[in-house]
Amino acid sequence: MPLEAGLLEILACPACHSPLEDRSAADTPELVCTGEDCGLAYPVRDGIPVLLVDEARRPA
Repeated sequence: MPLEAGLLEILACPACHSPLEDRSAADTPELVCTGEDCGLAYPVRDGIPVLLVDEARRPA
């Protein structure tokens, strides 16, 4: 289930403050940082974004 558009407008990457791309409709729901040097992927669990750097997946 995708997140509300209004919520995405106010959320930002905690590490670099760049906007987040919603990939919550995928098999593994997550919000991905759009920053060129960052790219962290934050999990979405039960429809709630977990915006903790320690919980984020590093880019490959």
